[in-house]
Amino acid sequence: MALDKYQIAQRIARELKDGYYVNLGIGIPTLVANYVPQGIDVILQSENGLLGMGPFPIKGEEDADLINAGKQTITTLPGSSFFDSAMSFGMIRAGKVDLTVLGAMEVSENGDIANWKIPGKMVKGMGGAMDLVASAKNIVVAMMHTNPKGESKLLPNCTLPLTGVRCVKKIVSDLAVIEVTLDGFKLLERAPGVSVEEIISKTAGKLIVEGEIEEMKF
Repeated sequence: MALDKYQIAQRIARELKDGYYVNLGIGIPTLVANYVPQGIDVILQSENGLLGMGPFPIKGEEDADLINAGKQTITTLPGSSFFDSAMSFGMIRAGKVDLTVLGAMEVSENGDIANWKIPGKMVKGMGGAMDLVASAKNIVVAMMHTNPKGESKLLPNCTLPLTGVRCVKKIVSDLAVIEVTLDGFKLLERAPGVSVEEIISKTAGKLIVEGEIEEMKF
């Protein structure tokens, strides 16, 4: 069975390392805040001006003044700090973010990402994604493997306007964990119950499959 959005976030949380400063994009990436592994110290940054973001609040305990970049209510952890967006993007552009987790409409086999605009549809703006992909040391993408029509979103080349070029390092989709290499997509793990053959059939870009592909563990 394919993963749901919560399981995608849970698997991505395993990419967090002790001492990391991490930016979580809107959508599935924000859910990663709920699955930070115990025993490690990770500081979550929200580009609207917050360091020390915690998990989502319990229903009924929301504070409308505390929001992330996607305008969702959040919690803060002891020692958190607030600042203006100029300082926030100064931190991003200075390369102080160790890991960025973003959603994507398309990713190419060489690591290009398109995640901000579909031509002909209303768009509110590109947000902070272009700064993040240009500056972060590591980009992990959280996405569905195919679009609503069943067409692959992992392509030889992106067809939508690019957000960043050759920047994505890893993809966690509802079907698989995939590394972006110089030779194309490399299959690392598969979702429980999902076959390698299904992943191959739903990946339009070059997919490297070597040896036995283990199932994701939760």
